[in-house]
Amino acid sequence: MARSYEDAIAALNSLQSNFTIVNAIRQAGPNMNLRAIPEMIEWCQKIGYQPSELNRLNLIHIAGTKGKGSTCAFISTILSQYLQSASESPSPADAERPKISKVGLYTSPHLRFVRERIQINNAPLSEQQFAKYFFEVWDKLEAAAKATGMDPADPGSKPVYFRFLTLMAFHAYICEGVDAAIIECGIGGEYDTTNIIDKPVVTGITSLGIDHQSMLGNTIEEIAWHKAGIMKKGVPSFTAPQIENAMTVLEQRAVEKGAELHVVAAHPELSPNNPTAVQLGLSGEFQYTNANLAAAVAGSFLRSRGFEEISANLSSLPLPDKFKRGLETTKLGGRCETRLEKNIAWYIDGGHTLDSIKATGKWFASQQPRASRSPPPPASSEDSNPSPRILIFNQQTRDSVGLARALHDTLSLSSANVTFTHAIFCTNVTFRQAGYRPDLVSINTDASDVEALRVQRALADAWKELSPSTEVLAKATIEEAVEVVREIAKSREQASVAGGEAAVSALVTGSLHLVGGLLEVLETTATS
Repeated sequence: MARSYEDAIAALNSLQSNFTIVNAIRQAGPNMNLRAIPEMIEWCQKIGYQPSELNRLNLIHIAGTKGKGSTCAFISTILSQYLQSASESPSPADAERPKISKVGLYTSPHLRFVRERIQINNAPLSEQQFAKYFFEVWDKLEAAAKATGMDPADPGSKPVYFRFLTLMAFHAYICEGVDAAIIECGIGGEYDTTNIIDKPVVTGITSLGIDHQSMLGNTIEEIAWHKAGIMKKGVPSFTAPQIENAMTVLEQRAVEKGAELHVVAAHPELSPNNPTAVQLGLSGEFQYTNANLAAAVAGSFLRSRGFEEISANLSSLPLPDKFKRGLETTKLGGRCETRLEKNIAWYIDGGHTLDSIKATGKWFASQQPRASRSPPPPASSEDSNPSPRILIFNQQTRDSVGLARALHDTLSLSSANVTFTHAIFCTNVTFRQAGYRPDLVSINTDASDVEALRVQRALADAWKELSPSTEVLAKATIEEAVEVVREIAKSREQASVAGGEAAVSALVTGSLHLVGGLLEVLETTATS
C-alpha cells in the first residue's frame, strides 16, 4: 500500500459505516452502548497503549450538545498563550517554572480536511504528519490481527472511522510530546469513544439540548446522564448553566462519580450586555456562554499545572490578559462565520439542532438591516428589493423539516423580520462532476435518498408553505447551489446598495457537512 496523505484518506474512508450498519447501530440501543468502552480499550491496547498511559497528555475532556467545538477552541487558544517560547533562553529557574510545550486539540467533525480534527498549537497536522501517524496505527492494528490469526484485510481487524481517528490522535499527541490536550466527545459521554480517558485534569459540559435521540434518549434528563459520564472521581468538572431538570441529573451524577461539579458564573468581562466586554474571536452572543466555560476550565487546568497566578475565584477578579488575548483571537471555521466575495456576503453556520438553528437565526438576523414588517416582493421583482437574501440549507439525517421550520420562525419573529427571496435545498455532495472531495466522503446516509433528492424536495415543499413569496429550488450538489447565488449576484452587479453592503446576503446552515462542502467550493471555484 502506498503511504501518501491521499492513500491515508482512502484507507480511512474504508472504515466508514454504511447507512445499513449505522441504522443497525441506532436500533441496537443500550446493548451497543455497553460494549463501546471495553471494545475501545481493546483497540487502544492493540496499538500498544493502556488507557492510563494517556494521562501523560494532561487531558481536558469536553462533552455537551451545543458549543463543544467552540468551547474547545477557546480553551486551546487560551492555553496557547501560556506556551513556553522556543526563543526563551534557558535558565536554572526554568526547571521550577510551570510550562506548557504543546497543546493538542481533538475535535469533530472536520470541515474541509480530515487532519483539521487533530491539531497541535492550533494548527492541523501536516499531510506528512497525518500520513505518518495514520499508517503507524494501521500497521500496529494489522500486526495485532496477524498475531491472533485474523486476516488483516478482514473488516473486523480495524475499528470504525471515529474510533480509528481517536486512537490516531492519542498516538500522534504522545509521539509529538503534547503536554496539554483538549478532547471533544463525539456523541454523548458515558459510552463515547473518547471516554477511555480515566484521569483527566478537568472536564467540562457545555449547554445541553436534545440531539442524537436514538443513542442518548429522548429527554433532557437522559441526555444529561450520558454527558455527565465524562466526570471522574476527584476531578473538577465545570458546566455551563443548564435548565433545572438537566442540572439535577448532573448534580446526581457528580455525587455518584465523586466528581467536583461547579456551575460557571458569568464573568463581567464575558457578558454580551457589557459594553466593555471582551470582543470574542467567534461571533454570536451565545459564544459568551462558551467563553465563560472555557475560561473556567482553562483556569482550573493551569492551576493544576502550577500556574499559581491564576486565581480559583476567576469570575470575581479581572480576567487575565492572556485569557483575553486567547478569547479575542480564537478562530473556528463554519461557526457564525462571515465571508465576503464579490457582491456576496456569505453567512455560514453549521447549526444542526433545534437550539443551535435558533441561535443561527438570531445571529443572521442581527447581521441584517432592519426590514419592513411586510414580506419582500417576489424574487422576480427587481425594483423594490435591491438586496436579495438567499438560504442554502440541508440536513440529511435529522428532522430536516423541523429544523427548517425553527429557522423560519426564528427569523420571522426577529426585530428585522427576515425573509428570504430564494431558498435552495441541496445535498452535501460537493461537486457536480467530481462528487465528494475525498476528505468529505460520507457513506452513512441513504444513497438512494441523496440521489433522488428526497430530503431536498420535502424541504422545498415545506418552505413553499412557510414562505409562499420565496423562490424555492432543490439542487443535487453544493456547487450548483453556489452557482445559483453567484448568478443572482452577477445579475445585481449594477444595483445601488446603500452603505456599500454586498448585493446579496446568503445564509448557509443546517449541517457542518454542508458547511465544509461549501467552504471547499468557495475556496476552489472562481467567481466570474
